[in-house]
Amino acid sequence: MGIYLNPGNHGFEEIRRDIYVDKTGLITYMNDLIGKPKPLVSFSRPRRFGKSFDANMLCAYYDKSCDSRFLFEDLEIAKQESFETHLNQYNVISFDVTGLVAEAKESGENVITEIRLSLLKELREEFSDCVDPKENSLGKVLYSVVTNGHGRFVFVIDEWDALFREFKEDIQLQKDYILFLRSLFKNKDLTNKTIAAAYMTGILPIKKYGTESALSDFKEFSMADPLLLSEYVGFTEDDVRKLCSEFQVDFAEMKQWYDGYSFEDTKSVYSPNSVISAITFKRFRNYWTKTETFESLKSYIDENFDGLKDAIIMMLGGQRVKIDVSTFKNDLTSLGSRDDVLTLLIHLGYLAYDLEKEEVYIPNREVTEVFRSAAKGGKWRRVEQAIDQSEKLLEATISCDSETVAGMLELVHEECTSVLTYNDENSLACAIYIAYYTAKNDYMIIREFPSGKGFADYAFIPYKNTDKPAMIIELKYDKDADTAIRQIHDNRYAGNLKDYSGELLLVGINYDREAKGAGAKKHSCVIEQM
Repeated sequence: MGIYLNPGNHGFEEIRRDIYVDKTGLITYMNDLIGKPKPLVSFSRPRRFGKSFDANMLCAYYDKSCDSRFLFEDLEIAKQESFETHLNQYNVISFDVTGLVAEAKESGENVITEIRLSLLKELREEFSDCVDPKENSLGKVLYSVVTNGHGRFVFVIDEWDALFREFKEDIQLQKDYILFLRSLFKNKDLTNKTIAAAYMTGILPIKKYGTESALSDFKEFSMADPLLLSEYVGFTEDDVRKLCSEFQVDFAEMKQWYDGYSFEDTKSVYSPNSVISAITFKRFRNYWTKTETFESLKSYIDENFDGLKDAIIMMLGGQRVKIDVSTFKNDLTSLGSRDDVLTLLIHLGYLAYDLEKEEVYIPNREVTEVFRSAAKGGKWRRVEQAIDQSEKLLEATISCDSETVAGMLELVHEECTSVLTYNDENSLACAIYIAYYTAKNDYMIIREFPSGKGFADYAFIPYKNTDKPAMIIELKYDKDADTAIRQIHDNRYAGNLKDYSGELLLVGINYDREAKGAGAKKHSCVIEQM
């Protein structure tokens, strides 16, 4: 057992002692690749989405230097035919590039050298009977081990892209690193004979040169398109429901805080670290610590790089933004457009992506809090002021002070005119979402709430720990607020709240685009108690 060669199963054993969600289906997928052409996988996800957990799991399962049956026999993988075939049958080479980068300090070149020399050293020591101590080619050393009957290798590389993130300006270093990886996985004659499988994980997908991946033999899965691995991106809804039931945690509030990532095959994906933290500390809050990468991106947002700030404000208002993810080069320096920055934010986990509609959006309340923090400052003054006033707006609404509500909404709507099309029907809905920003502390806010004969524009459903009333908000244009209230009654929008026994407010808001003259008000409001 070494540091990089056959690291054992202690890492996964520690994971099993804590709150654990079974993700061994990923092993089944990897097992199915063994023996087939190109058994190479790159699966990129944001920080704190369980990447290192998976790396430890794969090491424990494949490593022939240990017996890991006791760690897996109660998990899903044990039910599969491939379980016995591949359990602890391979030499594992595993390294975490983040740790090597930390040791390298100023020179990234040391990382590549350290990986190569350390692997050679451990291979020479472990397989001294067949490895030439003077041979410096990793590929040839691996080939010698396999042909002398010691078994094939499984590579597990954690945080593979750390060099690209930490030494983002050193283009030559990045090219040297890619060449090093290509030397391990591109030589088909050596790879097919020596490598049973390889799994790389990191935040960024594999770097693109032009339109091609630098490691084209790898099957790539990412936050933009995780394909058939979507259920292993994070925790699924079923995973979270089981955890909430086991630990007696409010599922509805957990969903509002940490759900929001959605893929074709898996519609609800949660941040694992945030869910486990909420269970452990018995508190819903933002567990997403801002990174240096996000701080650097803030400069693009503040300068409204290619309309980026406009897009962020629209998403803060609950809207979605159309983007093209294909131009992103999978690095931190080739950001040539608004869409490149937004795509990077997808891979960092700050935004979610709807592949079918090609739209990007802020996934949940936790990440919204990060964007709110980023919005603090002079260049976001108007949005920040609207958010700061949102508590007063909520108080006025609960007090049924319709004149104050109409006046405050008019100001917020006007403040958004610099970034939103004022007469667009979505603009008032966006302004409403920003204006009631702090209501998220007490309410589950649902846009286009299904009820009765149609959809209410907004439903504010209070959490169990608050005594605030529920609210249904209906928006109208060029009509009147009374018409909005009548629509709530006529379409029985309150019907879907039949199990709710507290106070209910019906709020009708109208925007009159044609209001003119001195003292004319474009916004009107009617509030009715039920």
